[in-house]
Amino acid sequence: MRLVTLKAPRHRHRKRGRPRLTRRGRVVLITGVLAVVTAGALVPLLLIRDPAPPPRPPEKTRTLLIPEGWRAGQVYDAVDKALHVPPGTTRAEAGSARLGLPAAAKGNPEGFLFPATYPIDSKTTPGGLLRYMVTTAGERFGTPKVAQGSRRSSLSLYETVTVASIVQAEADTEDDMGKVARVIHNRLARGMPLQMDSTLNYALDRSTLDTSHADTRIESPYNTYTTAGLPPTPIGNPGEQAVHATIAPPPGDWLYFVTVDPGDTRFTADYDEHLANVAEFNHNRRTATS
Repeated sequence: MRLVTLKAPRHRHRKRGRPRLTRRGRVVLITGVLAVVTAGALVPLLLIRDPAPPPRPPEKTRTLLIPEGWRAGQVYDAVDKALHVPPGTTRAEAGSARLGLPAAAKGNPEGFLFPATYPIDSKTTPGGLLRYMVTTAGERFGTPKVAQGSRRSSLSLYETVTVASIVQAEADTEDDMGKVARVIHNRLARGMPLQMDSTLNYALDRSTLDTSHADTRIESPYNTYTTAGLPPTPIGNPGEQAVHATIAPPPGDWLYFVTVDPGDTRFTADYDEHLANVAEFNHNRRTATS
């Protein structure tokens, strides 16, 4: 009998080596290494850079006050000083910039540089500030109330602003504005010259209470002693109160007025009474001067 010897089965043993990465694994590994290296390089660079400057504090806004009744020339000078630009810069800008004026103004902003307090800063320009004033005037004077009041008085908007500029210059108090406006309307209705000293002062580029007979004979379209009707332009920049007084003056037959003393303006339709008031005014002036 043949004996069969049983052999134990052979087991193959695989050698354990390093794990093999897939292509995706290689990409992830390389990216991570680069990130670590880059971060390590940036840290020293950030450490040797100058620190970022602190943020600048917000610029403090200043203001410019334009009083009621100022003439355009006074506004130009004030803007030059407020914006620290050479004298005459704003006047030149007013003649060349498009300010959005009404056609009747013919490029002259007198009367439409609205009196108010305006914010200014280092970026404010003369032209931009003038346009802001004209835009404000358009908003305040272009209301239906002003338009209707102008039509009732048979005036255009430009003529209304012209009358208001005289009212602003002539009235001693807010209460007198409506009465001064009524005198102007009454004189225009009768075809009488306005005979306003404020228009003479504008023609002579001055501001005074003393008007001589020689002044009343100067040749100027602003001499309302010799020329009937309104002057060709406003004589200053009126505020809303003067405009509202112009479109809705109180009833009255007054044709004359004179401010005898500060706060004491006398209105009358009687010429002799007016002459007496003028004499009192002159006496008070002489007394004050002496």
